[in-house]
Amino acid sequence: MKIPLPRRQPTGYVSLLMVIVMSMTLLLLMIGAYRRATTAQAFQSSVQLRVDYSEKEEAVLRAIVALTPNRAMRAMQGQSAVTAASNPLRWEAIFNDALALANARQSIPNAVAASLDNAALVGANAGDEVRAKDGNSAPVNVSLMFKAAGGEAGMVAAGLNRTLGAGYPVPLACGNVAETAANATWPIISSLKTYGTLAQAGVGLPVATYPNFNVITYPNINFGYARPGQPFVAKRNWWAFGLELAGHDAVLPDKARKKRDFVLSIYEIPSQLSISAASFMALGQHASGSEWEGITVAGGVFLGRAAVEGETALTALATRRGAALSSGTTVGGQNFTGDPLMPGLREAYHLTQGEFFPVSLASESGRAAFIPINRGGDFLDRLAHPPEANALSSTTWNNYSVGALQCAMQLDVTQVVSATNKTPTALRFTYLKDGARQTKNLSLTVGEGTGLPAGYIKVCNENESYNFGTAVVDLAYGINGIYAYQTGMTGIIRFDNARFGDPLVGTFKAGYFKPSYPFEVTSLDSGKVCLAVYPQRFKAFLTALGADSTAVNHSLVVNVDYTAATGSVNLSKPSIPCTDLDYGVILQECNDLTSFPKGFSLVTNLRLYYGDNFNQVATAAPAGYTGTYYPPCSIFAAEKRYGVNVDPLVVNMDGQMGSLIAEDATTPSRPLDIKYGSGSDIPAGRLQVNLRPITHPADLPPISMMNWLVLLEERKSQYY
Repeated sequence: MKIPLPRRQPTGYVSLLMVIVMSMTLLLLMIGAYRRATTAQAFQSSVQLRVDYSEKEEAVLRAIVALTPNRAMRAMQGQSAVTAASNPLRWEAIFNDALALANARQSIPNAVAASLDNAALVGANAGDEVRAKDGNSAPVNVSLMFKAAGGEAGMVAAGLNRTLGAGYPVPLACGNVAETAANATWPIISSLKTYGTLAQAGVGLPVATYPNFNVITYPNINFGYARPGQPFVAKRNWWAFGLELAGHDAVLPDKARKKRDFVLSIYEIPSQLSISAASFMALGQHASGSEWEGITVAGGVFLGRAAVEGETALTALATRRGAALSSGTTVGGQNFTGDPLMPGLREAYHLTQGEFFPVSLASESGRAAFIPINRGGDFLDRLAHPPEANALSSTTWNNYSVGALQCAMQLDVTQVVSATNKTPTALRFTYLKDGARQTKNLSLTVGEGTGLPAGYIKVCNENESYNFGTAVVDLAYGINGIYAYQTGMTGIIRFDNARFGDPLVGTFKAGYFKPSYPFEVTSLDSGKVCLAVYPQRFKAFLTALGADSTAVNHSLVVNVDYTAATGSVNLSKPSIPCTDLDYGVILQECNDLTSFPKGFSLVTNLRLYYGDNFNQVATAAPAGYTGTYYPPCSIFAAEKRYGVNVDPLVVNMDGQMGSLIAEDATTPSRPLDIKYGSGSDIPAGRLQVNLRPITHPADLPPISMMNWLVLLEERKSQYY
């Protein structure tokens, strides 16, 4: 049998070199692809780490803005200098708490992090804990992340008494060494901090004339208390620090964000807009539903919460808790039929109308907070506040935020006839003399000397002289019910026998005078008991007392002393809203207030009646001031009425308006729903009102409401 042979296959060979080359080529391609993937992953990781740290930093910065004003207020309160109270107020505590509030410390439990067994663990999530460079999860030292700007020691550099350099605001000045040093440890707000010569380049008016509040530039933020870049009246406190959240770790700085410098500012802003109030307020209509008539509102308006009704036109509206606008309302010439703060509306406005959006909410600016300081009815009552001692700041919180405590002069009802007859029988008047408070207890029924008619005040002893200046006074000289009198006297008076004769031979006598009092107890035709105040008489009265001038004694608070320590058990705290059982205050002889060179303020928790034209005489304007100038005045009262026993035909008002009602009130205040002295509403047609903003510090009255604008800004990179 024939067996077929296998078919012969083609001959060939395998090249080992080719295999090696191909293998190496493929291997190199794989290595290259792996390296590119690894590089891309590392780059993506680095980018993600920077993004995470950026988000973390933003959360921390917002937390600092939220925490700082509260700590500054607490630093002004009594006993804040006690160690247990002061430690939480330190900058270190603020920064520590900001890290916690921003959740910048820990997002996974320590046990889970430890189980990874990686000493070089670096969190890549914005919520991960900031870890020490050894991998431990113990809290890091915040001083490694927050450092004072300008290379100074500590965590912040206070803008006081020296210039930090380009890119920083002009500094304030403080002559108190202890308080200057305290600013590097705590956020201190104090009246001792003023504008000095180092600040002249950054303010609009001479610092020698306007050291407390000056004209500065409003910052570029969305909240429109003023237009960004425009001048407004304020004082800027500031502190500078550098932030590097990865500053505690030697590995991260090359991957995380670099150190950046920031300026944290607290602007002190006295209320200066046409309408400025941390209140729930309704504008445009009266409670009856009738439209405002004869009312002009220039410039912007700030309210805690607003309800704008009817056909109302406003230039700008800024609020803290939003606004409800009627279909007929225009703000900045724009009609907003829906929510003026809805997303996209601001951007569209910027494209078509300009940069300044006329409706704003305080919470719109991420690193800013606007804090109106509204103490409500407590603003009017100095007796409701016990003294504050041992505070970190030399300016205590109550003295800073309560207008009644800021007044140079005080007038109190201290005694009455009986529990059923509240007719005052004694008043207490205090004033400043050589900067120190002096007290005069004035009986309305019994003279200061035996047998001496009520109203006379002892001024000196026998053979002593007293200078009454230009004040015209009545004089008495004697003792034990026997007196010699002279009336209508002025100038230097020597109380001796040569001038008056000897009404009681051989007895040492005293001199008394009866001034023309700038206040008295009176009654309305209805029988309501009131205190009448006559501002135009104060200059001569203070001169007769030898007191400081009306440039110092420029403000008056009128209260009822219901306290057990210094008042009467027959007196009670006045009610707000006012009742007919409470006293009233009548303001008369107040047409010409030019005798008060720095203006005049009146604060009372009683019902106030305007019984005369108020502040109608212009005076010489300060240097650099343009326009007609009137002494700056402010009136704060629980309620205001116009007219005393006769209702006026027309009421004309010019200036600014505010309210002490809370912004969370259920019923809005209506600032132009005002009443005659009789209690009836003033018809809209008999009310003429011109509201305009304050644009110059010379127009600030002695007593004002205060606001804080807290702002955190990054120093521009070109200045690094």
